Amino acid sequence: MNNIEKIIDFIVEIEQLKDISRNTKPVGLNRYENSAEHSWHVCLSALMLKEYANDNVDIDKVIKMLLIHDLGEIDAGDTVFYHANTAEVKNAEIKGIKRILSKLPNELAETYFNLWQEFETGETPESIFARAVDRLPPLLHNIYGQGHSWKKFNIPKEKVLALNGKRITEGSSELWKVMEMKIKNSFRGK
Repeated sequence: MNNIEKIIDFIVEIEQLKDISRNTKPVGLNRYENSAEHSWHVCLSALMLKEYANDNVDIDKVIKMLLIHDLGEIDAGDTVFYHANTAEVKNAEIKGIKRILSKLPNELAETYFNLWQEFETGETPESIFARAVDRLPPLLHNIYGQGHSWKKFNIPKEKVLALNGKRITEGSSELWKVMEMKIKNSFRGK
């Protein structure tokens, strides 16, 4: 099989990401988002917010990370951010990403697996910013959707603020200032 055929097989395989339901509903819609929609949304969000990253970032690298970071969900499914990710879930994601990337030519597979690992460890400016922006759409879905998934999974305001505050502040303290206020306002009167 030549490299183009391998890439096409990969492209066909990742279509499955469109069938992975997430736990939040897009703003104004009464259905759950799929993981492919999430990938598009976080990429566009990162592009629009890059000037607010705490550090200078290579936005192309950030977008590549955001496009592949959830591919393991094809095999592992989506997990709720506020629940502890077990070793079992993490192993399923690793197996999934390896399986999916194995469809690519070796050099591409290695490049994208390294980017996936970089995102997961969150130690470079690009991965820190990517991980911060990754939190934005689910927060907006809840803020503008009456806290639907927070209520469904019984997630208290303190946990929403603590976990998201740490992750987003590391990547963009300016973004967190805005989001913190929006989160607090969304919990008022509940």
